[in-house]
Amino acid sequence: MSKSYPILYTFRRCPYAMRARMALFHSGIKVEVREVVLKDKPEEMLQASPKGTVPVLIIPDATVIDESLDIMYWALNQSDPSNLLCRENHDFVSEISTLIDENDSAFKQHLDLYKYHDRHPENPQSHYRSLGEQFLQKLEERLKLSKFLINESPSLADLAIFPFIRQFAHVDKEWFYNSEYTELIHWLDFFLEGIEFKEVMTKFSQWCPDTTTVFFPKS
Repeated sequence: MSKSYPILYTFRRCPYAMRARMALFHSGIKVEVREVVLKDKPEEMLQASPKGTVPVLIIPDATVIDESLDIMYWALNQSDPSNLLCRENHDFVSEISTLIDENDSAFKQHLDLYKYHDRHPENPQSHYRSLGEQFLQKLEERLKLSKFLINESPSLADLAIFPFIRQFAHVDKEWFYNSEYTELIHWLDFFLEGIEFKEVMTKFSQWCPDTTTVFFPKS
């Protein structure tokens, strides 16, 4: 009998899907990857998760996990060779949770306003950027104290947050890379230049039921 692999519906550039793939990469768990075009979502994905957002992970016992952070925790609870969850330190665990919560709530809202400022003409783009900078400043101060957000090694917080900082930086790369956030720039570039990010950003063709099965990670 052939081995069953988890199935991951994903979209390459979505920061939520990106961070889920990062955790899967670090856990070493191989999944069948199904690249989704958001304007043409497959019925199989919608049947598994009617809310229609990526990522969606279906594990072999038919359990559906359709929140990116839950996928990250699921993967790392299976295998966490790099100790990204920092389980042995309760303070670190709490700090990870607090940072991710702020990223996923206030910062994500400010990021969307900054990125899609033309939909919110009541304020200039610089206003929305300044709102997002409150979080950038917090991360910058942390990175002045340690190489990564929690300590001297990457943690779940780094993997969960960096795709959103990447998106913020790409709204106006010239501004970001000339900003005062020098530690944050070094931190972001560390991940963008890493082998794992290059594999995470592998471009897959749109999935449909008759396409050849492809796996992630490839190695």
